[in-house]
Amino acid sequence: MSAVIAAPTDRLLYRPEEAAKVLAIGRSMVYELMAAGELEYVELSTRCRRIRRSALEKYVANLTPHTH
Repeated sequence: MSAVIAAPTDRLLYRPEEAAKVLAIGRSMVYELMAAGELEYVELSTRCRRIRRSALEKYVANLTPHTH
């Protein structure tokens, strides 16, 4: 089953804050995932990082389901 992220537009790039909303997690968690290499991003300049929609989908698809 492939993960599909519902978004109001067909945007290709998201700011970390926007990615946090899409993933329903905190902004700091997005930065932690980026630093750990778990969430891929592109660096447009020194202070401008963006996350591809495909990277969000890949991250969600690779999450391990929790079972009791």
